[in-house]
Amino acid sequence: MTEKAGKKGATIQIKYVRSAIGSPMKHKLVVKSLGFKRLNQVVTRMDTPAIRGMVAKIPHLVTIVESR
Repeated sequence: MTEKAGKKGATIQIKYVRSAIGSPMKHKLVVKSLGFKRLNQVVTRMDTPAIRGMVAKIPHLVTIVESR
């Protein structure tokens, strides 16, 4: 994980880059649970092991956006 992961209030930005059409239902449910509504949407979530685990399940559909 990143060095921010242990700090209180750390966040992570995730971008939905590829459609879940044709993906298994479990992948679609993970996309929905992360809060995505449309492609190229960026959401900010707390940087927790649960969120990191969801992103790890669908790395072909999302990317982690580096903050500047």
